[in-house]
Amino acid sequence: MPKGKKRKNKKQPPSSESNQPSSYSLAPVFHEQFKEDLRWWAANNQKIYDKVFDLIEDILDGDPFTGKGHPEPLKYMNYSGVWSRRIDQEHRIVYRVHNQKIHFLQGRYHY
Repeated sequence: MPKGKKRKNKKQPPSSESNQPSSYSLAPVFHEQFKEDLRWWAANNQKIYDKVFDLIEDILDGDPFTGKGHPEPLKYMNYSGVWSRRIDQEHRIVYRVHNQKIHFLQGRYHY
């Protein structure tokens, strides 16, 4: 390097990991009531059944607190961390995020 010239410190580009949106690594737990609700949708309304699975995918593959179905925390449940997402105008998925798991509690009705 010639005398008098200083070498510029180039910042290293951030690793590709930091450019990715934060992903949650949460294991799903399907409670009996939720499984019963899924069976009901499978027998009675295939379109809603497919939508429920689409919402489950969105919850598991992304951030459980943002995304499809207008996620919102439920204030008046017995446990903290309980959220819901709209399936349609009447029905909701209710789930709880706790200890690195997503507990799917309900897949029909409005809370």
